[in-house]
Amino acid sequence: MTAPAPFIEVDNLVKHFPIRKGFFSSSEAGTVRAVDGISFTVARGETLGLVGESGCGKSTTGRLMLRLIDPTSGALRYDGTDLARVSPKQMRERRRELQIIFQDPFSSLNPRMTVESIICEPLVIHGIGNSASRRARAHELLDVVGLARSYANRYPHEFSGGQRQRIGIARALALRPQFIVCDEPVSALDVSIQAQVINLMQDLQKEFGLTYLFISHNLAVIRHIADRVAVMYLGKIVELTDKHSLYADPKHPYTQALLSAIPIANPDRKRQRVVLTGDVPSPINPPSGCHFHTRCPYAEARCKAIEPPLSDVGGGHQVACHLVQPSA
Repeated sequence: MTAPAPFIEVDNLVKHFPIRKGFFSSSEAGTVRAVDGISFTVARGETLGLVGESGCGKSTTGRLMLRLIDPTSGALRYDGTDLARVSPKQMRERRRELQIIFQDPFSSLNPRMTVESIICEPLVIHGIGNSASRRARAHELLDVVGLARSYANRYPHEFSGGQRQRIGIARALALRPQFIVCDEPVSALDVSIQAQVINLMQDLQKEFGLTYLFISHNLAVIRHIADRVAVMYLGKIVELTDKHSLYADPKHPYTQALLSAIPIANPDRKRQRVVLTGDVPSPINPPSGCHFHTRCPYAEARCKAIEPPLSDVGGGHQVACHLVQPSA
């Protein structure tokens, strides 16, 4: 029996931003390699966690997957259609199915619009329903995200951070999407509120059959919500596997260092820290070979010269490291 095709396929996706010599100049002084040839798939109904240090290309990847920015090269197949090559009109039709939840719930909401207007705005843009049906949809979504309908005529500044993020989630659900990019949606919230929002998102995923790309630098949050985890470093994916394998047996030295930094809520237990030396290299001039070799405690000569491919080392566990050998 043939396995079903992945819901989303990212194939060798690249995004380079040119650096201009001057404001009015067309000549380039360099290139920022924000996303430098990544490939992965996402199954329908799955949550793929995307983690890494600030500046590694996580948010750029999320925006590329929604085609909020156009890729330099590569393919992005959504339910069999390559979004990188569709016309603007076709992309507009697809946008109903693709939504985003932003990191900052305050700056992502228009302070001059009421909650009802914010939630109804996607419906207005796509010409769905009339004013009465849109209002009913807004009230329905307030119920879904756990807010009172009486909040509909209030403004964003009248709410707490957690409540504002619930409003952002309601807006993302307005068009009944299938895929949502969650760009660090809980990083600006208190820890107790983070748990409430994550639980809400998991409940909504089950209720509406949603597929998530969940971007975060918080590995504890990713462990709770993700099915599989992709680890990014300097525009590359260095490890990709299910969350249980990643947390139990991380293969890549960078993943090992990230996991060793997670605090343990027990003063009697100690974790051996893997301390990385040096700073993250610039994406304008990334190192040759393996991008991580300048900070890796195990780097060899070949790591400096040859870029390791993302290879399956057994059981679907993919790692980009010369020192990790496939299991027999």
